[in-house]
Amino acid sequence: MPVAEESVATVAKEHETTPFFESVNRNFARAAALLNYPRGLLEQIRVCNKVYYVQFPVRIRGEIQVIQGWRAEHSHHRLPCKGGIRYAETVDLDEIMALAALMTYKCAIVNVPFGGAKGGIKINPRNYTEEELERITRRYTVELIQKNFIGPSLDVPAPDYGTGAREMAWIADTYMAFRPDDINALACVTGKPVEQGGVRGRTEATGLGVYFGIREALSVPELVRPLGLEPGIEGKRVIVQGFGNVGYHAAKFLQQEGGAIITAVIEWDGAVYNPDGIDVEDLARHRRETGSILHYPRAKTIPLEERDSVLEYECDILLPAALESQIHRYNAPRIQAKIIAEAANGPTTAAAEEILERRGILVIPDIFLNAGGVVVSYFEWLKNISHVRLGRLEKRFEERTNQQLIEMVERLTGQSLTPRERQLLLRGPGEEDLVRSGLEDTMIAAFHEIWHIYKERKGVPNLRTAAFVCAIDKIATAYFQLGIFP
Repeated sequence: MPVAEESVATVAKEHETTPFFESVNRNFARAAALLNYPRGLLEQIRVCNKVYYVQFPVRIRGEIQVIQGWRAEHSHHRLPCKGGIRYAETVDLDEIMALAALMTYKCAIVNVPFGGAKGGIKINPRNYTEEELERITRRYTVELIQKNFIGPSLDVPAPDYGTGAREMAWIADTYMAFRPDDINALACVTGKPVEQGGVRGRTEATGLGVYFGIREALSVPELVRPLGLEPGIEGKRVIVQGFGNVGYHAAKFLQQEGGAIITAVIEWDGAVYNPDGIDVEDLARHRRETGSILHYPRAKTIPLEERDSVLEYECDILLPAALESQIHRYNAPRIQAKIIAEAANGPTTAAAEEILERRGILVIPDIFLNAGGVVVSYFEWLKNISHVRLGRLEKRFEERTNQQLIEMVERLTGQSLTPRERQLLLRGPGEEDLVRSGLEDTMIAAFHEIWHIYKERKGVPNLRTAAFVCAIDKIATAYFQLGIFP
């Protein structure tokens, strides 16, 4: 079994009566009301353009099992469409359309030229062997191929909850078998293993982007001091919900590079808590050895039946990195965090956000904060269609240039660098360096666009509405450029 991005998030839909897509559209409407665009254009931006629902048979342990799957393409204002594929028992049409819409807005905010899409298969991957999962994945891919819902210039999936690089490799291999004449076939999907056309840095991209986004937001005194906090991540107490790929990497960077104190980690089977801090790498090692974060010797174990209460523990930053609707109207009044940093898609319902806003809790929205994955997926897609590894053309040139500068400085000063200093200055950027640099620059620029709208646009109440305004403006401009709405 692959390490699925398993997290808490199993009771989300029981807590809130508002459907996920409706909650997204409520946020959209709040922003659209502040803009002066034709109603028809706003409706075109809001609606989901295409949805494919399929049921296909797969032989599982000698019996035929009918599998349900979806793929939604929310917007075609830019092509290809882009969005992950998730494997979960909670997958349904409403969830897939909501996630596809969020991808549209997310891509616009971080200036990635894609439309939004999302796919899903209604299974629990824990219940299947690797061979069975491969069969299901390949069969689903064939369905997408036959209906033109996948292709380097049409629709490019990526990993999501319950999937990873392994599934993306199966998808790419299946697509190439059906499209042997497509020279860009590897670009049909991102999040692949590096040796099969992936890009270095993709695995940690979403979590690293979360770190960059939080770091940038907390660097603004005007934003954090009203919360009773000083600027910066150093010393901030953080509770992480979900210790999958996103939650683990976000916690790791917040702790190792930002100096945050991770006081609690919540997972699908319980939680661990230590007010003095939890070593993220040590906890990850414990999970690899035992299969669970529970009974970690340097923290208190919180059993499954008390798990959700950990969301309400006192902290500076609550980082939900599971599934949608984890913070809802029933627990929002008890949240004690000063900041909610949305590493997951849609973890806060629209009804909950109204409560949090009245209570003065800052929400850093998902459509900005967890966009790191699609940013680096864009870099992988560019690598695949250009057929050139990032850094290949400039790495040695920059190293030679650096060598000449070092020799010139040493000659003029009469002093020599130590071998370690020379090595640090000589090194040209590799693929991972360029990916990280591009991601950091993208997240910084996107935050300041949102912050500018929040400060300068009349009537914008919070960062989420500012982010939606940012996205709608860019998508509307794209439609005008296409001449669809002259």
